[in-house]
Amino acid sequence: MSLIVRWAVLAIAAILAFGGTAQAQRGTPGATAAGGVITAVQIQGNVRAEPETIRSYLQLKEGQTFDAAAADRSLKALFATGLFSDVSIDMQGSTLVVRVTENPIINRVAFEGNSKIDDDKLRDEIQSKPRQVFTRARVQSDVERILSIYRRSGRYNASVEPKIIKLEQGRVDLVFEINEGDVTGVQRISFVGNEHFSDGTLRGKIRTTESAWWRFLSSDDRYDPDRLNLDRELLRKFYLSEGYADFRVISAVAELAPNRQGFFITFTISEGERYKFGKVDVSTRFQGLDIDVLKSYLTMAEGDWYDAGEVEKTVAALTDVVGSLGYAFVEVRPNIRRNKDNLTIDVTFDIQEGPRVYVERINISGNTRTLDKVIRREFRLAEGDAFSTAKVRRSQERLRNLGFFEKVDIAPTPGSTPDKTNLEVQVVEQSTGDISFGAGFSTTSGILGDISLKERNLLGKGQELQLGASVGTLSTLVNLSFTEPYFLDRPMSAGFDLFLTQNDRQAVASYNDASIGFALRAGWAYTEHTRQAIRYTLRQTNIYNVQPWASYVVQANAGLSLVNEFAETVSWDTRDTRLNTTKGILVRNTVALATAPGTQQYFRTTADAVYYRQIVEDFVASIGGSVGAIIPYNGTSLTLNNLFFIGGDTLRGFAVGGIGPRDSNTGDALGGTYFYTGTTELSFPVGLPKELGILGKAFVDFGSLWGLGGIAQYSSTVLYSTTTRVSTGIGFSWVSPFGPIRIDYAWPVVQDPWDRTQNFRFSFGTRF
Repeated sequence: MSLIVRWAVLAIAAILAFGGTAQAQRGTPGATAAGGVITAVQIQGNVRAEPETIRSYLQLKEGQTFDAAAADRSLKALFATGLFSDVSIDMQGSTLVVRVTENPIINRVAFEGNSKIDDDKLRDEIQSKPRQVFTRARVQSDVERILSIYRRSGRYNASVEPKIIKLEQGRVDLVFEINEGDVTGVQRISFVGNEHFSDGTLRGKIRTTESAWWRFLSSDDRYDPDRLNLDRELLRKFYLSEGYADFRVISAVAELAPNRQGFFITFTISEGERYKFGKVDVSTRFQGLDIDVLKSYLTMAEGDWYDAGEVEKTVAALTDVVGSLGYAFVEVRPNIRRNKDNLTIDVTFDIQEGPRVYVERINISGNTRTLDKVIRREFRLAEGDAFSTAKVRRSQERLRNLGFFEKVDIAPTPGSTPDKTNLEVQVVEQSTGDISFGAGFSTTSGILGDISLKERNLLGKGQELQLGASVGTLSTLVNLSFTEPYFLDRPMSAGFDLFLTQNDRQAVASYNDASIGFALRAGWAYTEHTRQAIRYTLRQTNIYNVQPWASYVVQANAGLSLVNEFAETVSWDTRDTRLNTTKGILVRNTVALATAPGTQQYFRTTADAVYYRQIVEDFVASIGGSVGAIIPYNGTSLTLNNLFFIGGDTLRGFAVGGIGPRDSNTGDALGGTYFYTGTTELSFPVGLPKELGILGKAFVDFGSLWGLGGIAQYSSTVLYSTTTRVSTGIGFSWVSPFGPIRIDYAWPVVQDPWDRTQNFRFSFGTRF
């Protein structure tokens, strides 16, 4: 029995010994003994890589004991170089054998199938370059980069397949075969949860638009995730400006249509209740500040619909005014309290001392062309000033508004001490040179064609230089202008204009005129909406090609005249946009004095104003008017080119020069010295998709023109009166891809027998 037990023990020991040896050998293939000492390191399979380069990545050296963990780390280090497609490390006896298979070298990178995006743009985006080592991971990354370019351009159906063409000597050609596919547009934009504003209104407030044939000059109808985030913010700003303080965008989802031909975008929103301003007040802890003076800067009043934008503007205005009074560390906090019972919001602007932090340095980077001083002068604070978040934000807005930069970022960073901060300004410059061609037609000027060359950042100094020419069947203008936005390093623009004009007025008064001259000008802003400008003009005019049958007044005006004029203009403009304005006021007044040595000596003043207000959704009413007078002195008379002519665009329903003094024998319009015009207009949707930008117009115009302007000796043959002419009509306007188009049809209601009427007016223009 003991013999049997002894044999069993020996058998078990043998099995255990054999299993341990096998396990050790499987841990390191080819090794004869786990943990053996390495007597030599042999590199195999390398062609371009030097053996010593490979050895430098190994964590196993001659004389060391073999360690499986160190071998694994060596494998990872060699793979990480990107030089090899395969690596193995084995122990053969006491020799460490490292076998490598090298990645090939890229001989050429080519693109096939791409026509919408050129090779250079794709080549700049990818990482694989000629004479670099080919790796599959990098190529796959390049495929994703190329696809991202196509997605940004709206082509979500694009596909990319990399092809490898093997060459001799370990080289390959890398070819990206591209199927660009069609543009994947936005087929439908829907809103869920909107009760107070229609889908059409909300589509007009966001940047993304639905695909349509007329959008071939725009890319806003292509799906862009970044633009979708902008749309969320635009919706939020719109609702907050309309009083919906609880508004939220719950979700914005873009779904690719089953046929992959377009996206369906759905915004799910919660409007909440509409609030009005309740009590609006100002409080401060500063001694000596007059609360009543500060309240005069409030742009809202109790009972107005709540507008978050007005709150932000008031914060900026109070910060500026208190800072200008010598209080450096100012923080204006709008304390807002909702009263959900009566749907009002009380706002108290609390003016208190902010943290005592100074601006130590303003560091600017990224401007390879624009001078530092051009950027620094747009800042509302300088080095050494008290830090103000509102002023930093305003500085960033001013830099963006220059149009010199594609991107502007301003980030505060810690300074040398806790009470100091640095401002890191990072800009990305963009092209500031423009060349544009234009074409157009109007019943006033006929067929027009123009070309313009403009540089908005001349030599990186922020100066603007423009040369333009507009040639038409009835008028021609050539103009060279230069503007320095900060004359003598002050916030005042200054510049000059050289001009040459020619006008065919045969249909109006049987003559042509041509003017040549120059103007010097300067302008500055008092506030965000108020601006003043002064202008000096020296102009010589020639009235020529006077027809033999022309009025005696016209014939008496033939020849040269000289104007030496000084003018001043003050304007106040709060309009939200220049085209399709929905709210705001424009008031403008110009006063001019022409003196010796000019042959024309006169005093002229004109004033105009217009007020816009949205009555209900998409219905905008406007009322406006203008007046003017020109009075000669020193016994001089006025030539035709300095008088007022009313009609056409200034009084619809009447031809250009259609009202006012007129020769009873020839019918020539003679102009006048006094005028007034007025208009009331209602803009309304016409039932077409709002994003088309087509609006209907209904209007009533009125006006009058009179005064002989120093030609009393001919008064016996001149017809004129102070009768108020009135017309009414309808029209359409379209902000089209080809430029603004306007069509009007007007009927004169009140007129004098000698007036000339014109029912239909059409104008359009574009620039490329």
